[in-house]
Amino acid sequence: MAQSLSSALPKPTSILTSTHSPLCALLFVTLLLTLGLFTLHHRPIPNQTSPNALRFRHLFLSSANNDTLSSDLRALTLHPHLAGTPPAAQTAAYVQSHFQTLGLDTRTNVYNALLSYPVHSSLSAHFSNGTAADILLDESGAGGKNVVRPYHAYAPSGAAYGRAVFVNYGREEDYRALAARGVSVAGCVAVARRGTSLSRNSVVEGAAEKGAAAVLLYTESEEGRREIRVGGQRRCEEISENTLDADFGRRGGGDSEIAGGCQGARMSGGIPSRPRLGGLVLALLCSTSLIRVRKRWQKSKMFLPVIRGLEEPDRFVLLGNHRDAWTYGAVDPNSGTAALLDIARRFALLMRLGWNPRRTIVLCSWDAEEFGMVGNVLSPSVTISVMIGSTEWVEQNLVNLGSKAVAYLNVDCAVQGPGFYAGATPQLDDLLVEVTKMVKDPDSEGMTLYKTWKTTNKGVNIQRLAGVDSDFAPFVQHAGVPSIDMYYGRDFPVYHTAFDSYNWMAKYGDPLFQRHVAIAGVWGLAALHLGDDPILPLNYLSYAAQLQEYTNVLSNLLEGDASLHPLTASIREFAAAAKEAHKEAKETEGARDNWAILPRLQGRQWFKHLVYGPPCDPESKLVFFPGIADAISLSRKMNREEGQARIQHEIWRVSRAIQRAAYALKGELT
Repeated sequence: MAQSLSSALPKPTSILTSTHSPLCALLFVTLLLTLGLFTLHHRPIPNQTSPNALRFRHLFLSSANNDTLSSDLRALTLHPHLAGTPPAAQTAAYVQSHFQTLGLDTRTNVYNALLSYPVHSSLSAHFSNGTAADILLDESGAGGKNVVRPYHAYAPSGAAYGRAVFVNYGREEDYRALAARGVSVAGCVAVARRGTSLSRNSVVEGAAEKGAAAVLLYTESEEGRREIRVGGQRRCEEISENTLDADFGRRGGGDSEIAGGCQGARMSGGIPSRPRLGGLVLALLCSTSLIRVRKRWQKSKMFLPVIRGLEEPDRFVLLGNHRDAWTYGAVDPNSGTAALLDIARRFALLMRLGWNPRRTIVLCSWDAEEFGMVGNVLSPSVTISVMIGSTEWVEQNLVNLGSKAVAYLNVDCAVQGPGFYAGATPQLDDLLVEVTKMVKDPDSEGMTLYKTWKTTNKGVNIQRLAGVDSDFAPFVQHAGVPSIDMYYGRDFPVYHTAFDSYNWMAKYGDPLFQRHVAIAGVWGLAALHLGDDPILPLNYLSYAAQLQEYTNVLSNLLEGDASLHPLTASIREFAAAAKEAHKEAKETEGARDNWAILPRLQGRQWFKHLVYGPPCDPESKLVFFPGIADAISLSRKMNREEGQARIQHEIWRVSRAIQRAAYALKGELT
């Protein structure tokens, strides 16, 4: 009979079975317990930058490859890939194959999205001498047979005939100026130019409220000339007004099929609209516009490679970019897609060399961002578009994101031209500064990105994420997740046109693809810090300071019409809690690291954040405290007493939310 395993093993030696006296044994046990308690209450200060972590960060930066970035961008932009079209499926397959070839655990999420496509459109001009002319709607000299004609997604089908009235930017002040001259747009075709902070949707809604029959919207050119910066040098390129001034866009968007229930899209404005080439529109006296669109349900695929964390696998650091484009999308958005693919390649390399993050890192490739999403209603008359793919995923994972997401790092148009720009929620400001000190500036030899950024702007200029501009919107404004958005350059001349191609990028945007390298470096390095640092690099002192600045601006705007004492008192409490949390983070592990999920605003079902979010009034002067901004706008339609009460109510609501956040930082109950 075989000897049992337990009997074959030597008997363990107990420290209590010795020849020493019972008193000695008791003293020894007491000493062990004392040392154990001391260790529990006096943990060593964690090493924020261990040699191993530094080695992997340097390896990440040194493994950059501009040839790989160029090759990926070329492959991604071989053909137009509007969401829901067959070429978009090819782009999706390329991205999915890239992740899987690297050996990453890639999850796929599929949603049904109601997307809008043009069937037919025409535009003709009728002149005072009785002649008429059809107007070309294609972008001459650009694109190919697969490029969709410029259109406004979700604009309703319809026909309109009427005098063309130029309404400038379509603001209230523009309509007041027209009214002062006795000009009405009722029954007319409103011609507006893009500009200011008004969205396409806001321009069309404003025209519809004034009785316009249709809207032609164009992007203004500067006498047909555009200045393009390449490698720090200024160049001018002659660009015909008939090529670059029409841009695609969304008026609203399509809601997805969610949890077994279908919701149709809610259209805004209710009148036909379309983008139009600049220059010609101002010559119109009368115009006839015919637009037919078709909406259909399409599969929208999201790919999410997951790198599971070893120590805190239930905490998530998310990096995201959308891959769908109106045309070829070399800038918008596939410069960001190429950077995301390169980060995946570098992370896979680190994993082969033994790296695993402390927290789980998720790379997110979104779809159907350009179409936006209707259903996010700010008020009965105001609808805001939010990106479809990322929005659906955030809504589906809202509970987990609210409690477990560390941060979301977004890159849309990674490279548009020269100059680094970034936006963030304030607790991530310090992290942005830190990582830009580690990345070389692609346009200035011997300089770091941080030094150039600071010198160019006469200080570090970090914008805030109050707008609905990209996929960070659902993370910040619906789920309350700390977020960053970053990009190189702004206002590139081929925005949403068929000229947004690989050739333009290689010739003008980033000929050596070093700006792509830089943005991928900042993006990936920020993720490594958030994924690996024992104490999360979140600084709420920055948030407290920003809240105080907002309160000062609000005080000047209100001029004593409401008491700001509740707000200033709650901010002081929050600042004290942030200071204590910051001190604790320097001394011990376990620093509290989540901004509390903020309650929903009154009358809003989707935009929940009380500090950052779009106000109902697109011409509001406040880009923060959207609930207070709405109350100020509404107060103008009330008597003084009612208006002040409405504003005061919103101030109290924001104050209570900040106070709850202070309790969360202190780890206390309210």
